[in-house]
Amino acid sequence: MDEPDRNTTQRRAGDTGARDPGDVARTKAFARTRRERGESLAAGKAGFGFQSGSSLHRSLVAPEWWQMALPMVLGAGIPAVADHMVYRGSGVATDMISPLVAMLGALLTLTALSIKRLDHTLQAMTQRLGLVAAMIAIPMFAYGWGIAHWAQTGGNQWGHAPWLQAMAALISVSLLAMIVQSGRLAGLLCGQVAMWSAVTCVVSPLTGIIVTIVAIAIGGMAFARQHDIEQTEQARSQDAARAQTRAQEILADFEETGQGWFWETDRRATILYVSAPVAELLGRTPDDLVGRPLSDLFQLDEQIAGQVAGAPGNRTERTLTFHLSARSSFSDLVVRAAIRDEERWWAITGRPIYDTFDNFQGFRGSGADLTERRRTQEHVSRLAHFDSLTGLSNRFFMSQSLEKILVAPQEQQRAVAVFLIDLDRFKQVNDTLGHPAGDQLLKQVAQRLERGVGAAGRVGRLGGDEFQIIFPGRIERAMLAQIAAHVIESLSQPYGLDGGRVMIGASVGIAIAPEDGVTSEALVRNADLALYAAKDGGRGRYHFYAADLHSDAEERRQLESDLRDALALGQLELYYQPVVQTTTEKITGFEALLRWKHPEHGFISPAKFIPIAEDAGLITQIGEWALRQACLDTAKWPENVRVAVNVSPLQFANPALPGIVTSALAAAQIDASRLELEITESVFINEDESNDAMFRALKRIGVRLALDDFGTGYSSLGYLKKAPFDKIKIDQSFVRGATEPGSRNGAIIAAIVSLAEALNMETTAEGVETLDELDLVRLLGCSHVQGFIYERPLSAQAAHERLGSGLVAIARGPRAARALRQSILRRVVLEHGGHNYEANVRNISATGALVEGLRNVPAGTVFRIHLSDGHVVTASARWAEEDRLGIEFSHPLELDETGRIAIITARTNRRVAPSAAYGATVDMPNRRAG
Repeated sequence: MDEPDRNTTQRRAGDTGARDPGDVARTKAFARTRRERGESLAAGKAGFGFQSGSSLHRSLVAPEWWQMALPMVLGAGIPAVADHMVYRGSGVATDMISPLVAMLGALLTLTALSIKRLDHTLQAMTQRLGLVAAMIAIPMFAYGWGIAHWAQTGGNQWGHAPWLQAMAALISVSLLAMIVQSGRLAGLLCGQVAMWSAVTCVVSPLTGIIVTIVAIAIGGMAFARQHDIEQTEQARSQDAARAQTRAQEILADFEETGQGWFWETDRRATILYVSAPVAELLGRTPDDLVGRPLSDLFQLDEQIAGQVAGAPGNRTERTLTFHLSARSSFSDLVVRAAIRDEERWWAITGRPIYDTFDNFQGFRGSGADLTERRRTQEHVSRLAHFDSLTGLSNRFFMSQSLEKILVAPQEQQRAVAVFLIDLDRFKQVNDTLGHPAGDQLLKQVAQRLERGVGAAGRVGRLGGDEFQIIFPGRIERAMLAQIAAHVIESLSQPYGLDGGRVMIGASVGIAIAPEDGVTSEALVRNADLALYAAKDGGRGRYHFYAADLHSDAEERRQLESDLRDALALGQLELYYQPVVQTTTEKITGFEALLRWKHPEHGFISPAKFIPIAEDAGLITQIGEWALRQACLDTAKWPENVRVAVNVSPLQFANPALPGIVTSALAAAQIDASRLELEITESVFINEDESNDAMFRALKRIGVRLALDDFGTGYSSLGYLKKAPFDKIKIDQSFVRGATEPGSRNGAIIAAIVSLAEALNMETTAEGVETLDELDLVRLLGCSHVQGFIYERPLSAQAAHERLGSGLVAIARGPRAARALRQSILRRVVLEHGGHNYEANVRNISATGALVEGLRNVPAGTVFRIHLSDGHVVTASARWAEEDRLGIEFSHPLELDETGRIAIITARTNRRVAPSAAYGATVDMPNRRAG
């Protein structure tokens, strides 16, 4: 086995054994050494000064120069001792001066022991030259002179030429001096030249002087060269030190920011080094972490979650434990820091380290802080999926959620119901109170929806005042109907905004999958059609999707386009309905009613095109035209006849309204008191100073003000204390049915009349159609009456002609009203006396029906009638004529949200279902409009 394999075997064997406590100590010592080395490098922050003179310039005298003393002493002492031993007692005089001079030169080299200290203090060029002269030149000159003089004067005693021994000593010392002074050109030359100049002076003084002069010149040149070399080396050293210090500073600063840090482990994955800021984040010191497993820095059970959130697509990323055990490189591995009180995420990178023999030494790597990046990503993700104002899911996320349900693998999991909710009168809040108040209102709406729906569904805001609710799973229509009713009721409660109260409403469109669509686009589109149907039905309603709504939507779009053309082409008309005083039965004025005669479809009901005008933003233009036209028509009437014109909330909120009114009165040349502006309660959703200012401005003009549809909208009566109304109009919903037994409408009318009298206001009862209703409202004290009992709305020309015949009005109409009948043709079964009879129902109301197909039925005969599957009612015959039979139900039939007979327009579906949204149990038939 070769050496690397044996090392690998040993390494693997060591990895499986227990850790030696000595290894931990050595690991900490090694880490401390690395940290101290890093700190010494960081010391460069204080400047580019260095710790030794040799770092600034290279010393001309080698620190080891003092070691030349021994060979020089030996070179001079051996001949002297030999002479003394040979000629002792012979009477021959020996030369002792030469060895002593050489010995003195050798001893002078010992001054080099202080070269380090002196080199720090003596920085000038002359001082450095003096050091060279004192420590090298003078000792070498003395040594050369001593050895040469000994050879010159003591040769006869040896019996042979002593120059051989002298040259050997000189050359040996010269070579040693060259070795010691290697790399120091000036000091080297000075030593060599001084020694050999001394030899020359002994042999020939004149030549020696010349050689010395030449030597000095050469030494100067060498010194200059040495100086240049030192300057170059110094500049290079400073650049290197500066680069090293800069790198160290950058790394230190990078670590201090906490955005990045470094780590190193040994082959057992225990920490050798970790950046101090990371240790501080973990509540430790670097020394505490050294020797501990690298995995202690992280919560590895959170790694997969971190990968998924930090880097999409990394769900299969290998874990840190795997990489450490496999000794494989890894990059940007997302891990959570082992910090208890804070969620912090890091991305770590590492690579294995091997020595020159390919032995694994450990890991070295870096880390980066991902916390802020993750928070930013979460914020971006939230903005991409949630509404920034309300915190609800946005349109994109709602579409994704709906799509996931509709593409579920199992068919039974694809059932879902979608509610589209549109806020009624929200635009008025925005226009009157401003967008900040509108935003505040939307937040409160979102909170109510979330509280009501809870975990049963997902609530989202699609934009503006449009919301969506998704109810997964199959829910019966009866249950959905109750949930929708609860939603409308909840959203219709008063809202507190800036100390005031605001009232809005809501309309709901409902679509169900898979019956109403199998894609999210189709389902939302159909729910939108249902929503439009709910709004067309009078708002504050819910409506289920039906196939015929597509044609209704196309009709609505076409009507909007035609309405714009009608406004531009002058196709709109005003009709006038008389207002009659109950005590005199004389006409005191007319209410201007808008009519649109379509060139193709004839007259279109205002209940149909007015909501379209409001949604299309045309109501303000139409309202101004109606005001001006009514004033022009009034100018042709007697001066004691007034005109009443409806003012929409948008018109009332327009600061230019007083100017428009003044302009219309001036153009028609009529007195302001002949104009009565009818204002609905909805203008009081904004109880602020702008309302009061508008009332004051209108009263300054002199027009009359009437409160229209009293009691059907805003629930507070506080505005009556301040609003200067001249009249209260009692809505026809209170008049209709007031004469029926058990009705409370008469008490409500009486209360309104009493309130108006207390406030010195007149009252007008709207929608009076029968003589019984007329008698009742007159008995209850209403000052004025308006309705078909006196006259239907008249064109401007007809109204003018009617006034020409006098002001007296004559009541004409039925004595009492009957229930609204619905024309149908349905085959039914009548059960009597154990026999079943088939017949046809021609029309039906809540209280009775017309049946064809039975003859000779006595009045009072009781039947059980099977009107639809599973729905049987009891009825009695009221009259019979040939094959026609009039019946009366024992109990009135239930009506749906459109006022039609529920059992006729929808299939009965009685099933008890729990309401997850509102915690109720429902047992009611489905009431989808037909």
